[in-house]
Amino acid sequence: MIKHIIWDWNGTLFNDVEMSVSVMNSILKERKLPIMTVEYYRSIFTFPVVDYYKKLNLNFKEEPFEIVGKIFIDRYEERKGESSLHKNVNSLLNELKENSIQQSILSAYSQVTLEKILVYHNIHSYFSNVVGLSHIYADSKIENGKKLISKLDHNKDEILFIGDTVHDFEVAEELGIKSILFAKGHQSEETLRRTGVPVINEITEMKNYLEI
Repeated sequence: MIKHIIWDWNGTLFNDVEMSVSVMNSILKERKLPIMTVEYYRSIFTFPVVDYYKKLNLNFKEEPFEIVGKIFIDRYEERKGESSLHKNVNSLLNELKENSIQQSILSAYSQVTLEKILVYHNIHSYFSNVVGLSHIYADSKIENGKKLISKLDHNKDEILFIGDTVHDFEVAEELGIKSILFAKGHQSEETLRRTGVPVINEITEMKNYLEI
């Protein structure tokens, strides 16, 4: 029986895909590079994020990843108010709480900004642990995941990780816990299904895998 759910943030609870694509397209336009559709974005997005940037043919010799990555994050932060939680997230988090299922967040988003945005959307109280990165460059979540798991008073078979990328699956595998992937986030359903774990198209479908 699942007693604790670890959520990813960007793309899983927070519906920021279209805004993220728009921000990156503004960067591509300025560098006279082809812009992308949401569909194409979902087909190439990956972790670490630097590998996704390389697929966009950004020239790191002229402009290092650290610089263009900072430009993206600055513009993302300016526009994040355009995005909202995925449909039914609030009611789902509340239902899980009412069923005594504990919840945490494990994210590649910066820790400080993650905590602020949870407060902004008034959902911070649902989470017993909120774990982000100490920087803005969205690399691996595995080490932070190990630290989080060590804090939880549950067996690994009682913990479920829900994310929207293959990296989330990889994190769950490394941690020895089950995972479900959400196909309305940052990677395509086709990409996610290659992992072999359950893939859902509505966030509330995750309840089918719980005994509630």
